[in-house]
Amino acid sequence: MALSPKLEFRQSQSLVMTPQLMQAIKLLQMSNIDLVSYVENELERNPLLERPDPQQGADDPAPQPDPAENGDTAAPDEDWMQRDLDPRSSEIASRMDTDLGNVFQDDSGVQQAPDTAAMKGDPWQAPGPSSSHVSSDDYNLESFVASEVSLSQHLGEQVPLAITEPADRIIAGHLVDSLDSDGYLRIDLDEAAQRLGVERSRIDAVLEVLQTFEPTGVFATSLQECLALQLKEKNRFDPAMEALIDNLELLARHDYAALKRLCGVDDEDLADMIGELKLLDPKPGSGFSSAPLQPVVPDVLVTPASDGGWSIELNSETLPRLLVNQNYYATVSKTAKSDTDKAFLTDCLQTANWLVKSLDQRARTILKVSSEIVRQQDAFLTHGVRHLRPLNLRAIAEAIEMHESTVSRVTSNKYMSTPRGIFELKYFFTSAIAATAGGDDHSAESVRYRIKQMIDAESADAVLSDDAIVKNLQQEGIDIARRTVAKYRESMRIGSSVQRRREKRARARSA
Repeated sequence: MALSPKLEFRQSQSLVMTPQLMQAIKLLQMSNIDLVSYVENELERNPLLERPDPQQGADDPAPQPDPAENGDTAAPDEDWMQRDLDPRSSEIASRMDTDLGNVFQDDSGVQQAPDTAAMKGDPWQAPGPSSSHVSSDDYNLESFVASEVSLSQHLGEQVPLAITEPADRIIAGHLVDSLDSDGYLRIDLDEAAQRLGVERSRIDAVLEVLQTFEPTGVFATSLQECLALQLKEKNRFDPAMEALIDNLELLARHDYAALKRLCGVDDEDLADMIGELKLLDPKPGSGFSSAPLQPVVPDVLVTPASDGGWSIELNSETLPRLLVNQNYYATVSKTAKSDTDKAFLTDCLQTANWLVKSLDQRARTILKVSSEIVRQQDAFLTHGVRHLRPLNLRAIAEAIEMHESTVSRVTSNKYMSTPRGIFELKYFFTSAIAATAGGDDHSAESVRYRIKQMIDAESADAVLSDDAIVKNLQQEGIDIARRTVAKYRESMRIGSSVQRRREKRARARSA
């Protein structure tokens, strides 16, 4: 077979992901917190991007001329008191009929540094003639407020008091840094010993000392050990209490008969032991400061309209505003001589324009998708969870003529504020459960709500089994299987009928 070169024409279609398109897709699926961080980075990187001045609008007065242009040597932002009370001002001197040099004899025009030696004395002592004036700008009230102490700082202050060996202090520092926010040590100690190059026995010896620190219960590796440490500190860790702690799963199931048999106590003693456990702190480290929780800021605001419908608008606080400084580009581009500088300026201008356009398109898309969700779930907003309709991404995409993947990106990490609370946009998309009489389907979320209502309303003598819940739902026109009811019940962390009956009877006896 002979090989020979030849030319061929072929026609094909392909999707090319340009950097601009990738940026638009990336912005679309960002949360408002990630978007703010991304915009801040772009503002630092791109000199042509700037924020609009919130204090200067269309009706603001024109900026005042620079005093330097009129022969005034004072800086434009100079303090008016310092400018008008200048000792060398002839206008004030003539108005006061005196030489201001006699009034401010000790004022040489230069602010003196505060007397640090005097400040170290009694803070309530009146300043003497040699004490200097401290500016109010240097007086920060926040410096007098005690900062919150973290768990690692609190424990780190106790390490030098209890451990003297430098090597053991290093081990202790590693264990302190390995604690979680609740005060538990959830690391592999063998791996820690290998990483630090010491024997496991030395790790255990240091850990035994650390477990005596305050708050009591820190450095525990499990809930049982945490409770045991606190009971030992109270001298209440007897064999009966040890058996109770070793069988916490029976206590969670309210299987008091098995607990009495294992602990060797009667009803009264078991009730006292359980009361002691309730006084312990299962999370001893949670009382210290940690990383602040970021509150959920809704991207869309839904409020009732005057015509009986719904008013839908974007939350302006989550929308970053950017402007492209065309004047600055025109000025700088005239001085750019090298091809590298010109290419950099052109790239900055294109990136800035595309970012502003992408942010605007992102806001429009979120509003469009949210408006359709509100239209589809109008019954939920009016009547509650029982009327939540089954909805999927395809239904929204077909209604607004967008691709399903676009709707999926829009609804990720976006929240909507409604009269019934703040919900993630994904919340409104639930699977459908068929109706028994061939009517409209029911959403899975509304079925979960009905199951929870039934369980909350049951009494200790009439606890509903999964089969009974299925029959009740079928009477309401919901075709559902028993395994689906069990799955929904477990997803809501609701126990079985046997567990619920035992818990309700235990509450009734304790009451």
